Amino acid sequence: MENSSWKTKPTDRFVLKWIKVNLSARITPHLLAWPWLSPWQITLSSALLGSLAGLVFALGAGWLAGIVAAAAQVLDGVDGQYARLTGRVSRGGAFWDSVLDRYADGAMVIGLVVYLVRLPFPLSTGMLIFLGSLALIGCNLISYSSARAEALGLELGPPTLASKGTRTSVMILCAVFSFIWSGLPVVALVYLVIHPNGTVLFRLLKTRE
Repeated sequence: MENSSWKTKPTDRFVLKWIKVNLSARITPHLLAWPWLSPWQITLSSALLGSLAGLVFALGAGWLAGIVAAAAQVLDGVDGQYARLTGRVSRGGAFWDSVLDRYADGAMVIGLVVYLVRLPFPLSTGMLIFLGSLALIGCNLISYSSARAEALGLELGPPTLASKGTRTSVMILCAVFSFIWSGLPVVALVYLVIHPNGTVLFRLLKTRE
């Protein structure tokens, strides 16, 4: 346990790394007492919890959605840590983690948009759906462009702040504090439209021939 390399992966950055080191790592060692547990079960539980957060968001309980999403974010770091500690790291497990993350991310963005539509928010439903679509596309393209660039051997520059940990944390904070101002999640929506898509545009410009 003295070796802390099990807490993070080399690709972990910024917010996500902090969450894993300071929060997820407090849970993972306790799971070693459950030998029947598999990393994929933790991965699936995290994805389901994250998707549930999106549903709760859509139903109008922003603060509760933020709490559920925060729990899912912490649990999302546990599966990899548990796999490393038990020697069950696999390419299949990494694939599961990446793919199921997209479902949880998408559910949260969709839930955010539905939440704003139900308020109602002083933007038309059509505009909110349009912005939500841009946010969803941008979030997915961050992960896709990173994976594609790695496969092609392209250099994208410094690690981006538009990573999953940052995106999810912004949504969580805006959701949790929506009890102060119910329209606060629109800040997260605007962020998700601008930062991820801006990063993708930067990557396109950087890699053009």
